[in-house]
Amino acid sequence: MFTSRSNRTCTFSLTPAAAFPPPPARSNPPRSPGAACLARVRLLAGLWGLILWAGCETTPPLAPLPPEVQRPYSSVELREGDVVRITFPGAPSLNTAQQVRRDGKITLDQVGELDVAGKTPAQVEAEILKLYENRLVTKQVVVTVESSAFPVYVSGAVLRPGKIMVTQAISIVEAIMEAGGFDENRAKGNAVVVTRMVNGVPKSYRLDVRAMITGRSSTRFYLQPNDVIYVPSRAW
Repeated sequence: MFTSRSNRTCTFSLTPAAAFPPPPARSNPPRSPGAACLARVRLLAGLWGLILWAGCETTPPLAPLPPEVQRPYSSVELREGDVVRITFPGAPSLNTAQQVRRDGKITLDQVGELDVAGKTPAQVEAEILKLYENRLVTKQVVVTVESSAFPVYVSGAVLRPGKIMVTQAISIVEAIMEAGGFDENRAKGNAVVVTRMVNGVPKSYRLDVRAMITGRSSTRFYLQPNDVIYVPSRAW
């Protein structure tokens, strides 16, 4: 009860909650056998979809390697990084040993630069002989390869990613060891991808390098100039 400013008195009375009847209880109608069967079908369909999705996410099997990648790489053509010795039997003062530069050239005394990358030693001999034709009494030049070097690149989940200069035949296992080995905190799965240019077109090979390292696989994969090795990393 309260009193208003006009001194009129208003009286309220509260009805006990018990005086109101409780709301009617809801009753769920029994499910028919058809509805229960439909629910089971939907559940099985969902589970089957998950199985198919998981199957799509699994790693595909590794393809067998062609024989040529299992043999040590050797090239009859000169390339960047090769060290060539040029011998003039009739003019020893012209003898020289040089490394093929990044632009594919070497520099010869008296005649200047010569492009040798992509050519065989015999082709280079013929070109040098032509350049020195009027300077030589003995028309003979010998070109030999003292050492051969080429780059490969290792990226992804290894401890020391980057460029490796190779001076002899090298396998995928040796290259990964040269890069410090797998970064076990980031490496994902066993497959390693090697990409190389074949006739101007990139081609990729998937390799189980861990099986090679542990001896579970006797396969050897030899690298070629400018191969790119990628060790997949986890997303987290």
